[in-house]
Amino acid sequence: MCESLSFTHICKTCQKNYLTPSIYKRKLESGIEVLSFYKYEEIKDLLHTKHTDLGYYIYKILAKNSFEKFADNFEFPFIVTSIAIDDNPKENYSHTAILNQSLKSKYIQPIHSKLRATNSVSYSGQTKEFRFTNPRDFKLLNFEAKSIILVDDIVTTGSTLNQAISLMSDKGKEVLFCVVLTDVNII
Repeated sequence: MCESLSFTHICKTCQKNYLTPSIYKRKLESGIEVLSFYKYEEIKDLLHTKHTDLGYYIYKILAKNSFEKFADNFEFPFIVTSIAIDDNPKENYSHTAILNQSLKSKYIQPIHSKLRATNSVSYSGQTKEFRFTNPRDFKLLNFEAKSIILVDDIVTTGSTLNQAISLMSDKGKEVLFCVVLTDVNII
């Protein structure tokens, strides 16, 4: 960002100046709360790196500055499980798996490869109507935990998270809340 020499893809000064997270909250149609850390306009160029080799490093930085800090301060009466939305690597890595793994802490235990979309249609730039008529058709693989935190990188209409929440509920799981990097609706 500042173009100074750095051993990381974004120098520590730029991380401090531009990637200090805040917590924003929104309720989905399902009534479940979504916590996000950045305004979309602040990180949209960084989010678009997820389909490149550079994305792995950018998402690690974003996760460390937001998800990891959140997890370090999160307290709960018992250990909860975090699950990423469709953390199947489509390129060389899974950006949602990076975010999910960053939640590992005393009270959060990430598990992987449990929630898969059987319809891999891209929602990027699509309308709410398109998303409604082309559901992700999630498949949930068996696991024991009952209390869940859902993880994704971005929420726009909330349809992906609502579909995942509905499936979790159908399988006897309780989604406590969702955590995302950014909510497009936060101004």
